[in-house]
Amino acid sequence: MTVRVGILGATGAVGQRLIQLLEPHPDFEIAALTASDASAGEAYRDVAKWRVDTPIPDAVAEMTVGATEPDAVPNDVDLLFSSLPSSVGAAVEPDFCEAGYVVSSNSSNSRMAADVPLIIPEVNADHLDVLEVQRDDRGWDGALVKNPNCSTITFVPTLAALTEYGLERVHVATLQAVSGAGYDGVTSMEIIDNAIPHIGGEEDKLETESKRLLGTFDGAEITQHEMEVAASCNRIATLDGHLENVWVETDEDLSPEAAKAAMADYPALDLRSSPDPLIHVFDDLDRPQPRLDRTLGDGMAVSAGGHRESTFGLQYNCLSHNTIRGAAGASVLNGELLLENGYL
Repeated sequence: MTVRVGILGATGAVGQRLIQLLEPHPDFEIAALTASDASAGEAYRDVAKWRVDTPIPDAVAEMTVGATEPDAVPNDVDLLFSSLPSSVGAAVEPDFCEAGYVVSSNSSNSRMAADVPLIIPEVNADHLDVLEVQRDDRGWDGALVKNPNCSTITFVPTLAALTEYGLERVHVATLQAVSGAGYDGVTSMEIIDNAIPHIGGEEDKLETESKRLLGTFDGAEITQHEMEVAASCNRIATLDGHLENVWVETDEDLSPEAAKAAMADYPALDLRSSPDPLIHVFDDLDRPQPRLDRTLGDGMAVSAGGHRESTFGLQYNCLSHNTIRGAAGASVLNGELLLENGYL
């Protein structure tokens, strides 16, 4: 079965990456594109400042962009991928769900809502059943699913591999690529020959989303993991790929060798976009590196290395491609999970 899909916010950076990933996808057919009112009614090629490293697919280039409202999307579209700014997503995503559309969203609004599943499929696929609570409580025929922040997606799979040792405290310092701020987010005069030691709102996302992702779902509600998480987020002058330094304290003894084995053995899923291995483990202390390792697993893998003992337990580094695994690819993977579980 080929599922007809639409992209909300199709002209932006994540929307373009969604097009790149969805156009060759065997299970999904792009049938609708939406953007701001200024772009509605125009051909996609005329309103999208295309910046992805592959050409605009010919069929997509000729598509007419619609307004971002339910009436502008064909009724035979089964799944919408949302890359809207959070303020717009908060306003319009519920309207699409009420109209019967299933929405897999990268936007940050509603990620911590009690009845909205926040999903990394390889980590907490069982949380998807929160949708039954969501539909009962809100009376929606559609549904809303979120993927986490790009920096959260990078380190949580590595933590998931270590849960059997009893996670107690986690400290993480991120070195985040400029693409995470969007094309116009950081000017060259700010970032060249510089690093910015604060990214507004990022620390809170890592600290809260990680505990929810590693929490438990009892069929009615999600109980967050009890570990303590502290984050410091920094913007550096790499184009793509978020590198993170992580310190983990556990209840049980955890050697670097045991941590490496647990991460290397952490299972992928039988979904098209879930790479195998999910976590690529390096023995080298100087890996992973953004330029060398961000495209592992077609940009969907997480990589880890530099495992060593420290004053604060285990220390290691991890990396993922922030606009693929951390954004568009995460939404596509959630779409595959929705399809696999019969929600489409």
